[in-house]
Amino acid sequence: MKLQGIFPALTTPFDHAGNLYEIKVRHNIEKYNLTSVGGYVVCGSTGESVFLTSDEKLRVCKWVAESNTQGKVLIAGTGAESVRETVELSNRAADLGYAAALVRTPHYYKSVMNRPESQEIFFRTVADQSRIPVLIYNFPQLTGVDIRIESVAALSHHPNIIGMKDSSGNIEQVARIVREAKPGFQLLVGSATTLAASLAAGATGGILAMADAVPYATIAIWEAYRTRETAAVEDWQQRIACAAQVISSKHGIPGLKYAMDLNGYYGGPPRLPFVAPGPDARREIEKAFEGIKG
Repeated sequence: MKLQGIFPALTTPFDHAGNLYEIKVRHNIEKYNLTSVGGYVVCGSTGESVFLTSDEKLRVCKWVAESNTQGKVLIAGTGAESVRETVELSNRAADLGYAAALVRTPHYYKSVMNRPESQEIFFRTVADQSRIPVLIYNFPQLTGVDIRIESVAALSHHPNIIGMKDSSGNIEQVARIVREAKPGFQLLVGSATTLAASLAAGATGGILAMADAVPYATIAIWEAYRTRETAAVEDWQQRIACAAQVISSKHGIPGLKYAMDLNGYYGGPPRLPFVAPGPDARREIEKAFEGIKG
């Protein structure tokens, strides 16, 4: 399975009562189907997955799969703190037609999960039992656990671990993983601010929250890189830099959802304890996205 290009890290639409909003899930996918994104990542961190029940996760996965009329690659965020729940969610996603499981590093028991042997046994055991291939998901800014590069290199030899999403934004780490992992191991990045540099370091694409609000801008970076138009890569990276920084470092998922509303997608309200951005934040987001709409 080739994982190349841009994959929106989908948000989860809620109505104003905080319930899943099926019609808006389908609305967004219908619009993304018109773009050249490589696929969809459902129920990851951008999808507020830690605020969803297992039943809700599977319902959203089902709606996205049913709306995926263009046959784009489907990846389900199935990471949980235990091997048992992660495997169960991964195999339920397999039943829905998902091609891969994105499994974040467990992090509640940090003193244990910061040990390389614990990281490796978790991912190996999940991969042994999952009926679909596994992608390691490393997001140390949220989890407080940064998987060791040596562990990634070792895990890359497992036949059912095909790649990784790294959201650290650390270009040196990206380059080392590319060098030290098994040939063919696919590394996608989660940081839009370092997308161009990550591609140059050997990443095969990006799983990006920014692609929810401005898919064409992120696709432009990938396409320019693929066709070796260096000036265009740099130009588009600079165009999205401010907006990506405003979202990733300041306003997070609530801000991203507002940016989606600005650009014709449904963002809607976040789920509590997140709160929607206030007037000052909305003005800042509007200004940051002004030049990259559509």
